[in-house]
Amino acid sequence: MKALGLVGAAIIAAAIALSIGAVPMSFLEVFRGVVDPSGPAGAIIWDLRMPRITLAFLVGGGLSVSGAALQALVRNPLAEPYLLGISGGAGLGAVAAIALGLSGLLAIPAAAFAGALASSAIVYWVAAVQGARLEPRVLVLVGVVVSAFCGAITTAVLTTSEAAMLRNAFLWLLGGFGTASWVSVVVFAAYAVVPIGFLFGANRTLDLLSLGDESAEALGVRTERAKALVFVTTALLTAASVAVSGMIGFVGLVAPHAVRGWLGPLHRHLMPAVFVAGGSLLILADAIARTVLRPAELPIGAVTALIGVPLFAVLLRRSLA
Repeated sequence: MKALGLVGAAIIAAAIALSIGAVPMSFLEVFRGVVDPSGPAGAIIWDLRMPRITLAFLVGGGLSVSGAALQALVRNPLAEPYLLGISGGAGLGAVAAIALGLSGLLAIPAAAFAGALASSAIVYWVAAVQGARLEPRVLVLVGVVVSAFCGAITTAVLTTSEAAMLRNAFLWLLGGFGTASWVSVVVFAAYAVVPIGFLFGANRTLDLLSLGDESAEALGVRTERAKALVFVTTALLTAASVAVSGMIGFVGLVAPHAVRGWLGPLHRHLMPAVFVAGGSLLILADAIARTVLRPAELPIGAVTALIGVPLFAVLLRRSLA
């Protein structure tokens, strides 16, 4: 029943998002447009709104399962993908591409993906202390430092840029799905399907890692190998998400906590539910971003921050209590 409730919530979120836009539609018109792509409503839905909603759902789901996996890896309820410095590297790569005047449909996503992978590689290399041992607390600390370093370079590039480039870069950094298309959906799916499949199949490993290294090793988990695989997988998934949507924070924090309090900590139940919940959350956040300042759009990163920052503060107070 709980799973059906999540699926129902996702369908409702999608229906609301499909009805919102420059041409408002009733739910009946949305239904007709979905079943009849050849009509006027169908063209608007399938060519413009459905790619955006699909990409928002996939990116939200990807960021959410990454957050759930990282919380198990570092045993910290405040962990989420952006603590690893991945988004900082992606932002630097994208801004560099914009500053260099690179054009093409995939130029900025490719540069963002390359920057994200480079920053995650640096984080992993520095955090692997004592030989190949990956220390979770060091991982988070190094991620914050690398993120700050990338942010400083990004700021330096922006301050020396022309006004038009500056606006484009800021809009990308704040995240959004205004340029979503079926091509970007396919690109994201191509990069994300393997990492998502791995995290879905790593349920037992994530359960045991959340107990601590000693307990996990006693139960047969090769902890260093498992931690490295989880880190690399979440880095790839976050990089793919940031590359197609920009820097959208707090989704990987909000969705896992909401679902964990409802379904419990077992990742066998948690991961699929977190994916659906995170996707639904980002669909609704995108719908809000499109309507608050209509006809202009509010950056979706601002919407998720308004939701995530208060939750982060509450969780931080609980962890310090």
